[in-house]
Amino acid sequence: MFEKIKKIKENKFLKFIGNVLYILLFILVLFMLVIVILQRVSDNSIGLGKYRIFTVATGSMVPEYMVGDILISEQIEPSNIKVGDDVVYKGKEGTFKDRVVTHRVISIQNDNGTYKIVTKGIANMVEDPEITSDQVYGKIIYKVKSLSYISGLISNIYIFYFFIFIPIGIIIFRQIRSIAKGKEDNDDE
Repeated sequence: MFEKIKKIKENKFLKFIGNVLYILLFILVLFMLVIVILQRVSDNSIGLGKYRIFTVATGSMVPEYMVGDILISEQIEPSNIKVGDDVVYKGKEGTFKDRVVTHRVISIQNDNGTYKIVTKGIANMVEDPEITSDQVYGKIIYKVKSLSYISGLISNIYIFYFFIFIPIGIIIFRQIRSIAKGKEDNDDE
């Protein structure tokens, strides 16, 4: 039985697949970590070029966007914002003050180059306070379904540990084992 296990461990194809999976796991964990750090540390004030990543925090846009969905916005010229666009902006007054909000444009007015925009959450009964184009971070261009699914899973504390701590533990274990094997090989020489 141990010989079969040893043959499986020495199989070059399985080693290759294991290494590919290891690299993909490392990249996924690193990517998720970078997204979380960017969102938390910068309060979404830092983007990747003209793109920003947001997480839906409330049910105001249900059924279009669910709580925990990951959205990507693209910086847009105010003249290109249209009624029906979903935009992300930073509120300046009332209950929206200093909050990042994703709502649908219901009216837009151009007053000599100064754009006044009214938005409303799909599930909300009342519209938001009027905003100006300088408050708008961008227009939603994509909902990342895979990251939204992962975000939903991670909101469960047990799954969070499974997807974050166990992969990191595996990576650390493999690195320590690799270093230890390197020292053993050097000692043999």
